[in-house]
Amino acid sequence: MKKFQFTPVEKIVGPAIAEVLPKDGKPWYKTRHLIQLNLLLLIPLISSATGGYDGSLMNGLQSLDEWKNKYGDPTGTWLGFINAAQNIGAAAVAFFSGWLVDRFGRKISLGIGLVLILIATAIQSCAIDIGQLIAARFILGIGGLIAAQPSPMLIAELAYPAHRGKVTALYNTFYYLGAILASWACYGTNGRGDDWGWRVPTLLQAGYPLIQIIFLYWVPESPRWLVSKNRISEARDILVKYHAGGDENSALVDVEMSEIVEALDVENESKAVQWRDLFSTPGNRKRTYISVTLAVSAQWCGNAIISYYFTLVLNTIGITSSSEQTLINGLLQIFNFIAAVFAALVVDLFGRRPLFLWSTSGMLVSYVIWTALSAIFNERGGKSYGRGVLAFIFIFFFHYDVAFTPLVVSYPTEIYPYHLRAKGLSLSFFVTYGALIIGSFCNSIAMTAIGWKYYILFCCLLVVIVINVYFCYPETKGHSLEEIAEIFDGPSRAIDIERNDEKQSIEHVEFNETAST
Repeated sequence: MKKFQFTPVEKIVGPAIAEVLPKDGKPWYKTRHLIQLNLLLLIPLISSATGGYDGSLMNGLQSLDEWKNKYGDPTGTWLGFINAAQNIGAAAVAFFSGWLVDRFGRKISLGIGLVLILIATAIQSCAIDIGQLIAARFILGIGGLIAAQPSPMLIAELAYPAHRGKVTALYNTFYYLGAILASWACYGTNGRGDDWGWRVPTLLQAGYPLIQIIFLYWVPESPRWLVSKNRISEARDILVKYHAGGDENSALVDVEMSEIVEALDVENESKAVQWRDLFSTPGNRKRTYISVTLAVSAQWCGNAIISYYFTLVLNTIGITSSSEQTLINGLLQIFNFIAAVFAALVVDLFGRRPLFLWSTSGMLVSYVIWTALSAIFNERGGKSYGRGVLAFIFIFFFHYDVAFTPLVVSYPTEIYPYHLRAKGLSLSFFVTYGALIIGSFCNSIAMTAIGWKYYILFCCLLVVIVINVYFCYPETKGHSLEEIAEIFDGPSRAIDIERNDEKQSIEHVEFNETAST
């Protein structure tokens, strides 16, 4: 009986890679080297959990009487500045981190970021005044960005070809893994009556980075970065070990190395890349437009109100109890994690573009209903309308999780060629944190001043986002990282990996390997 398969493998990785993938029929969880690789990829995957922890932590702390008493119950602009400090720190080093990743590699950059996060966590958990708290959050933003920048790149460039789409999409879903720990830590310490009520959740922010540092030594470097530094034998050894299970004669490794070397040759091994190259060709301008608009859309579709000011939203519908607020926040994060993981696992089944269209359309409808119910509750009161608002907050986030959680980082990572990947992601992160900084101030002030009426703005923005996705976001499923160039630059820029050219490409790899030694 023929085994049922949702999506043919050639539609996931492209025909060239599909032709040389092992045909033994063994699933990855029964293949030793793939189990080892996927377990190691958990280390960079966890980087996203740190960002999620911070967002949910700030929500939880705002609900804790102990924290409010310690810092004078900040509101409005002052609360916005406390939240924005982390984003300001991240934006300040967004472009520097791109240079760091290309100069010293993905792995070392990740380690530097993790150390800074631990330092910032120690300062924040011992903060005695708002000034120290803001300084700690600024350093946390710097470390968080330096750790976040290389992580999706390392995952995409190291993952097994048939797993790349899913594993890269899983990266941002780990945001909610961090949010779950933070929200339930705040719920568990709520009502203690002393400073440990907020210090314990703050200290736990060191948990994920600590795990990463302990196991980072065993994570291999990106083969593509090694090839760019002419360390070809090291790159091949990594692919042989983790993609071919030690088979030196693996056809899969030969094709992968051929693609990587030829792609870097075409890109001149990124030695003369300038920031202006992000806009130098029609294909690059389209890539940059997508990454910038995606970064803005992901932060200005209405989700940031919940991510950092859920307490204020719950206040508008009559849920003011500290225990209720922290409980609902904890349940929302678990719900988000389940929805986001589901979406990441089906990314190769549905494709990127259909998920984006589903996500944006669903968010628009949900937000309109959410806004209408908020208006009715404001005029008439009634618990049923408040519960309706709460229900549609969950429905909105389900649709957000369908595409924006798994694809907001993985999609820009895919569409940029190697020589622009670090710079493209730097720009994307800079725009993301710039949008968050503006939102940190505007959302707090607007929610305090006009309440539910502020939601109307996001209904309008979601209409624009839906239209932009429909006309500008192409499908990338069924292509390797190198082959995606064809979508943006045309067939003339695609890597030629047909069988009649394969021998020449492999000889080129061997020649460079000899030269490097």
